[in-house]
Amino acid sequence: MTDVPVSSRATQPHLDRKAPPPLPEGGLRVMALGGLGEIGRNMAVLEFDGKLLVIDCGVLFPEADQRGIDLILPDLGVIEHRLDDIAAVVLTHGHEDHIGAIPYLLRMRGDIPLVGSRFTLALVRAKLREHRLDPTSVEVAGGDDHLAGPFRCEFIAVNHSIPDALAVAVHTPAGTLVHTGDFKMDQLPLDGVLTDLGAFARLGAEGIDLLLSDSTNAEVPGFVTSERAIGHVLDDVFDRATQRLIVSSFASHVHRIQQVLDSAETHRRKVAFVGRSMVRNMGVARDLGLLRVAPGLMVSLDEATAMPPEQVVLVSTGSQGEPLSALGRMARGDHHQVTIEAGDTVVLASSLVPGNETAVYKVINGLARLGATVVHKDTARVHVSGHAPAGELRTLLNVAKPRYLMPVHGEWRHLRAHAALAEETGMARERVILAENGIVVDLLDGKAAIVGSVPVGDVYVDGLNVGDVGEESLQERRILGDEGFVALTVVVEPSTGTIVRPVHLSARGFADDPAVFDEALRLVEENLRRTLEDGETDPHRLSQVIRRTIGKWVSDTYRRRPMIIPTVLEV
Repeated sequence: MTDVPVSSRATQPHLDRKAPPPLPEGGLRVMALGGLGEIGRNMAVLEFDGKLLVIDCGVLFPEADQRGIDLILPDLGVIEHRLDDIAAVVLTHGHEDHIGAIPYLLRMRGDIPLVGSRFTLALVRAKLREHRLDPTSVEVAGGDDHLAGPFRCEFIAVNHSIPDALAVAVHTPAGTLVHTGDFKMDQLPLDGVLTDLGAFARLGAEGIDLLLSDSTNAEVPGFVTSERAIGHVLDDVFDRATQRLIVSSFASHVHRIQQVLDSAETHRRKVAFVGRSMVRNMGVARDLGLLRVAPGLMVSLDEATAMPPEQVVLVSTGSQGEPLSALGRMARGDHHQVTIEAGDTVVLASSLVPGNETAVYKVINGLARLGATVVHKDTARVHVSGHAPAGELRTLLNVAKPRYLMPVHGEWRHLRAHAALAEETGMARERVILAENGIVVDLLDGKAAIVGSVPVGDVYVDGLNVGDVGEESLQERRILGDEGFVALTVVVEPSTGTIVRPVHLSARGFADDPAVFDEALRLVEENLRRTLEDGETDPHRLSQVIRRTIGKWVSDTYRRRPMIIPTVLEV
């Protein structure tokens, strides 16, 4: 895919953009707070006539170098002063990158109405119970209309890797905005729900002023493979498995889990769910009739571990290599109930979310070391994507015929590939708006344009702390994790300018033999004595001498840059 040249400021965001002007009367404003230039943290805020409409409120999962971070939230500070203006939060579907930040928004204002499909709201309510929050919710389905303040929301059924996914058309006097959410065009969906191209065509005929469309697979040519194609692959895996089977998938992928249950029933294996989110989500799906479970098929994990291995299949969380997930603990050999045995078969029936590759292959290697046969998307068709590839994105553009396109839900390469697809269908380059998080777009008099940006950053969740960890702390964690630290303590007598006690050095994560620092300690004490003899007794200046001396020695000797923590005590 060739890169898309940029011809005007209207199509290319810049880091130096100024704050947007007040929204003109009769205009519709779109603020992207997440999901642009990244896979996750999807959140868009619409403004019209003094009211706000939020579309999705998801989380981003941390990368390997963001040590200790659990989740990354949208920067809600942008709307914190306008919480009372929020008419509703519209949720396109129940994946974490679209609903995961809802608890943190509702902590700020608990009565914001949540509008979504039955399964989406059921997953949200289960999540919010853990946070002791009781939401106000409005259930909708494809074909429904809902009025939220000045926004008339029309919902469109779409096919995705989770039931009850929706797109939304937002009608205002300023024009019509359509947000696809995540979608694909599986022609043989397991639940029979097709993406409603007829609705998109009707809206296109009426006039879509701005289309916000999923870009995840814009670089992938062709059309999506049907979810049904996985069924016979799973049957083949079940046929060849002679011992225990463990299938790992996203905890919300009801269609995938249904096929595992069907294969288990065919091959007379009992099924146990492993992992808190898997148990919770599949319980919700079963209660709503979205997951068909044959009588007597399910057993508890305790029962499964006591059964002959060839009679069991475990359905587990951990397909993304999460270290604390059930599969991650199995791969390390520290799961308290499941021990991987030689001859077990493990199936990773999921995609690789960008940034998780290292963690996933670490789990695969851990399972292989324990003797398991690991089947994953690189070795068998055990996964198909939930996102529309290039052929389907072109189809939507040709059907919907939007006046303006704003690619969303993707890294920069995905957004640009989507822009190129739009040009191929005949859309003028200046009508494709490439944006990043924080960019503000106004729709006024039928024209959409970037008008400025709002400051947004990364809000980190670390345990129970939200926003307390910043980039400086993360940088320190990276240094500690990569290079270790060296702490030095010295006691001086300011009045006499003497070192009362020798410099004490403590190092962690640097070298096992403390004697490696003998030469460095000698240099530190020499430089300290020289500085004290010159009449300098300020503890801060003496600390700088220690830091510079040990830093230069370590760099020259080992080409490393550990964290150096000097302490000067006065007596």
